[in-house]
Amino acid sequence: MAPPRILHMITPLKYMSPFDINMGIDAGYDHAIPYTNATIEDIYGLVQDAIFSRSPEGIKRQAVFIGGKRAIESLDMMDKAKKAMVPPFEVSVFADPAGSFTTAAAMVACAKTALKKTFDTDFKDKRVIVYGGTGVVAFASAVIASMDGAKAFLVGYDGPERVRRLTMEANDRFNVDLGYADGTTEEQKEELAQSADVIFSAGPAGRQILGLEQFKPAKNLKVVADVNAVPPLGIEGVGIKDNGVPVEGADGAVGIGALAIGDIKYKTEIGMFKEMIEAKEPVYLDFRAAYRLAQELTS
Repeated sequence: MAPPRILHMITPLKYMSPFDINMGIDAGYDHAIPYTNATIEDIYGLVQDAIFSRSPEGIKRQAVFIGGKRAIESLDMMDKAKKAMVPPFEVSVFADPAGSFTTAAAMVACAKTALKKTFDTDFKDKRVIVYGGTGVVAFASAVIASMDGAKAFLVGYDGPERVRRLTMEANDRFNVDLGYADGTTEEQKEELAQSADVIFSAGPAGRQILGLEQFKPAKNLKVVADVNAVPPLGIEGVGIKDNGVPVEGADGAVGIGALAIGDIKYKTEIGMFKEMIEAKEPVYLDFRAAYRLAQELTS
């Protein structure tokens, strides 16, 4: 009889996300065990404790999930986990802090599909303005779009310093060329929106980031996407269920709402868990793997 499938779920936060626990169980794990308040220094010991508990064949039925709230911290934890492996004692690892990697992958993939279907183009050289720039979904969205050829800008709401630091960190770590901008005032947000080919809104739930009048005059705008599902929505004129629907008054630009993005996010996250279950060899999954799957799901 095969041993049960175990998902070891590690987070630096006080609680592991119930959403992620449910997703792991629904994907096929028999048990999902949370480890909370973990530090980067804890990862090596936790992983080695897990991998040496079974035979090399038996540990194929366990995996590690890394949560949290910060992208770089989660990726550092995944690097530590990888270094703790002692082949053939090795398991798969998936990082998705606050669901941000799969949410960002879904939003960028939906936008890419809209660019292709409506405008017969892609992200190459497109100017992508990402609001909510200090958040983890915005950070991952900007990096993914940049890796796919866009010129992406993180937009802060409390001055340029925090987004400047995040931009430098992303550029150094992922060899991308992100820009940053201050969107503290409504006038600054409007000026940035009117220069965009694509707008991503990843601000706090229940807060409108952009009004229709602020982006309607944009001459090159093609896609406007919003991950906020709590009224008021993040971008006026983009419906929660919209998926490539023209935004009224926006000169042909199409909108993608939170439920359309959420549907792909859900399928992507559960797909990442299933990929670990089905993999013949250990896999290491972050926002890049999530974007690969999200593109498959939206094509």
